[in-house]
Amino acid sequence: MPEAVIQTYTRADEAFDCLQTAIVKGDLAPGEKIGEVELCSRFSLTRGPLREALGRLESRGLLVRRPHAGVKVVSVSTDELMELYRIREVMEGLAARQAAERMTDDEITALHTTLDAHEAIIEQAHGQAYYQAEGDYDFHHRIATGSRNAKLAQMLLGDLYYMVRMYRYRLSTASGRPHMALGEHRRIVEAIAQRDGELAEFLMKRHINAARRNIERKIAEGGLTI
Repeated sequence: MPEAVIQTYTRADEAFDCLQTAIVKGDLAPGEKIGEVELCSRFSLTRGPLREALGRLESRGLLVRRPHAGVKVVSVSTDELMELYRIREVMEGLAARQAAERMTDDEITALHTTLDAHEAIIEQAHGQAYYQAEGDYDFHHRIATGSRNAKLAQMLLGDLYYMVRMYRYRLSTASGRPHMALGEHRRIVEAIAQRDGELAEFLMKRHINAARRNIERKIAEGGLTI
């Protein structure tokens, strides 16, 4: 039998996770120019792992490299961000409909458990933020994979996913929004558990539409700079 491949968590992985979290949480802001010396000092990183991490972040579309301008955190215009959310509304609505038709009972139970963990995270943040790690810890990621639609998941979990995560977290810091978003997530999961694809799609689209309108309001009020 072939030997099992043991994957280890490297210094480069650590640097990557550290910087990606900083970007998602806004500690490294959209459009911010970054330099290796500053990052090493600020995040207690070493040059080799840092450079590998920067390359991975660039490939994910979270960093952009411009001639004579160095490396910057990616940024989008307000109009581009609104279009991203309109795309999400349609695509994730379809993902929720198909998840209701195709997720297993065990997967739905795991989704409930994930939301329980999210509730604890929100409480630890005193209701002021709703941070979801990527992959299986992320509600929207689970719905996309649960749709069993490979093409749809590929589109939702590519560059679009990592770009949107930056703004999802910043939106979640709005007063009252974390608990509201969690409630919306729970209602979507209830519809999926009932195998009501039409309702799941409607609730997901309404959830993302509400997020988009909250972003528009925060921008108008000057509480969110793109």
